[in-house]
Amino acid sequence: MRDPEVVIQQSGASSEAESRLARAVGPVPAHPPVWSPNVSALLLSRYYLPRSHAVVQGNACQLLRDGVEAYPAMLEAIRRARRYIRLETYMFITDAVGELFGEALAEAAERGVHVKVLYDAVGSWTSRKSFFEALRRRGVDIRAFKPFSLARGLRHLLRRDHRKILVVDGEVAFTGGVNISAHWAPAGQGGGWRDDVLRIEGPAVHELERRFLATWRMMFQDKIHRLAAGLRRWHPRPVRRGQVSLAVLSSRRSIHRAYLHAIHRARSSVLIAAAYFIPDRRMVAALREAAGRGVEVHLLLNAKSDHPLLEFATRAFYEKLLGAGIRIFEWQRGVLHAKTAVVDGVWGTIGSFNLERLSLAFNHEVNAVFADPRLGRQLEDSFRTDCGNCREVTLAEFRRRPLWRKVLERVLYACRKVL
Repeated sequence: MRDPEVVIQQSGASSEAESRLARAVGPVPAHPPVWSPNVSALLLSRYYLPRSHAVVQGNACQLLRDGVEAYPAMLEAIRRARRYIRLETYMFITDAVGELFGEALAEAAERGVHVKVLYDAVGSWTSRKSFFEALRRRGVDIRAFKPFSLARGLRHLLRRDHRKILVVDGEVAFTGGVNISAHWAPAGQGGGWRDDVLRIEGPAVHELERRFLATWRMMFQDKIHRLAAGLRRWHPRPVRRGQVSLAVLSSRRSIHRAYLHAIHRARSSVLIAAAYFIPDRRMVAALREAAGRGVEVHLLLNAKSDHPLLEFATRAFYEKLLGAGIRIFEWQRGVLHAKTAVVDGVWGTIGSFNLERLSLAFNHEVNAVFADPRLGRQLEDSFRTDCGNCREVTLAEFRRRPLWRKVLERVLYACRKVL
């Protein structure tokens, strides 16, 4: 594979070579390990994470790809629940997947498990109210986050709960980009959307549960639940299950700062998969600066998004990024919904945070940020394999796009803060 700078310099020299690069590419070769395997996880965490981020050590983590791996693991955890289940999701859609989860949650409630579910009213607006009412009758405490209310103003409508958290018995938790919907079911049975979920055991489970409880108390001022939460503090926290050091970040600005800090610290590679990519100036500058100092910077973006206008707004950044030597790969198999990144094969993040305006300014988000060579390498291998299902965009090819596309990109770029 030729260096992108060479492609830029020789853009007019070989149209055959340009078209070859613009077609689907194979897995992108990995770089050698940046750190010795003997380096401690705590040292890596302190290097790649801002000091203000509290690191929780002793976690066991498993990377789950798409709904085909995430849904069975989540349903198994729900079916094994003995004490309580906490589920927070942006979309709880009443399709085949929603019915499957609804039945599992209702069965848990009927056998005495304390089940609380929080779904976003806007994200789940197509769902049937009768479905949720049936779950309540079976003992599931399921509630909507900020139902429609124009009387409360536009800001109330814009500030949504975009988190995806499942906690079972304080022992296992899941977080990532997958909602409860057939969009994430395998192709042929659903949308086949590409996404990542992190299954966690260990002390970080408590941190994810705290985020759920804080949102629930904020919305409903549930005094009884607040007392129960206080009593649980006397229970022993989850024991150490592994070697992964994690920071659970729920502040939008802290997640954004974690991205920037890791990119600035990058020694070898920055690989970002972004469902919706409309970066602010600091993110663009950080990526261009990293590429300028010789760091391999790859972006995995949507060829066809579920929000078509965002496609054009995203492509308004292409020329500036490609011109800096950043390589851009567009996902070809349906919709890319992942919000993941890995730096140097060591630092990584998986969660709900999108690199665009709504996530940064309005939404309630949560990301797990880790520093671990084994998990980082697994996430990097997954990213590089995904590139084999992508079309690489070259600068010469991109400059030949039709005029109407250029005009639409510029118009949507000007409106990027309200998209």
